Amino acid sequence: MARTKEFDPDAALQAALELFWRRGYEATSMADLVEHLGIGRASIYATFGSKHQLYLAALDHYIGSGGPRLLAELSRPGPALPGVRAVVRRFAAEATTEEDRLMGCFVTNTAAELAPRDPAAARRVELNWDRLETLLHSALVRAQAQGELPAGRDPRALARMLLVLLQGMRVVGKASEDPGRVLDAAEQALALLD
Repeated sequence: MARTKEFDPDAALQAALELFWRRGYEATSMADLVEHLGIGRASIYATFGSKHQLYLAALDHYIGSGGPRLLAELSRPGPALPGVRAVVRRFAAEATTEEDRLMGCFVTNTAAELAPRDPAAARRVELNWDRLETLLHSALVRAQAQGELPAGRDPRALARMLLVLLQGMRVVGKASEDPGRVLDAAEQALALLD
């Protein structure tokens, strides 16, 4: 007869995400996960597989949780540029808020730590960036069609520039105590949309 799980797998996944996010993949041992999640090693392996599989599941969970908010921000009816500006400014604020900036973005952290040598992590990072770029591109195409963005601007190139800016703000914000670097860069990038 199969035993009933004595823990909530979703809560355990969220706890693992928080630990990996705070410490990184390499600095988090299986013993750390056992202690932080409050469940046995065998239960972790039985539910999630290896440490690597647990990390990827945590990354998938993180990526899935941010998508609806971005979609809502960038696809509101009416003028499109206010949504784009709001997203850029939100990323800048998060990158300069003490608590948020020290943790950075889990996707950006994964890109820096694992993507160069981990194809599964790199694929997830790329898919996340593709989705963000597509959302930005769609909003900018809509802005151009509505006359908010000058006809001579390339919405795809602007979306890519904003994607790189958003990810760069996360890195600089995490490493720098000068919020002006991030905030000034965000406003200069937004000026390109005028």
